[in-house]
Amino acid sequence: MKISQLHVTKIYIAISLSTFALSGCAKSFSQSVLNESPLMSQQWQVVRVSDGDTIAVRQGQREMKIRFCGIDSPEIKHGKQPGQPLGLESKANLQRLVNEVGGKVSVVSVESDRYGRTVAEVFSSKNGVEKNFNEEQLSSGFAIIYPQYVKKCPNGNVFIKAEAIAQSKKLGVWSGNFQKPWDYRRQQRSR
Repeated sequence: MKISQLHVTKIYIAISLSTFALSGCAKSFSQSVLNESPLMSQQWQVVRVSDGDTIAVRQGQREMKIRFCGIDSPEIKHGKQPGQPLGLESKANLQRLVNEVGGKVSVVSVESDRYGRTVAEVFSSKNGVEKNFNEEQLSSGFAIIYPQYVKKCPNGNVFIKAEAIAQSKKLGVWSGNFQKPWDYRRQQRSR
């Protein structure tokens, strides 16, 4: 029986999550997965940050658009449609994360969306410090959980906790009355 890398990844994540839950480990699950399973990801160079939850990456001649798994960030201006408050700040925060690591990221693909983008978790590692960009956007308040998709993410439970931290500290979108990005998009389409 042939086992795909995705199945191996799911098995590894299930075992790691169980171990994490039982160990009371202080570091995040995303850090432990990144440290212990280099086979789960591929190294890419970021060529563009589109907004707070989408980037374009390149590996050799291959270019791919990445939509961050399980999160949704405030909308930026598109054509005649105005952007949301914090849309540009969310994009700038993601650009800062990318710049900190010279644009080198690891991508753990989850699926493709209806627009042909790869839905993924995006990681970086520099000087022994690992970051999950999805988690970073949530914990800083520059993105929120996308409820119907977060369960598909290997680190979905970590993302929920990261959002709770930002919410409790009233960071970013949690600092006031913020309209969820999917509600904003629906409202803009109906105009």
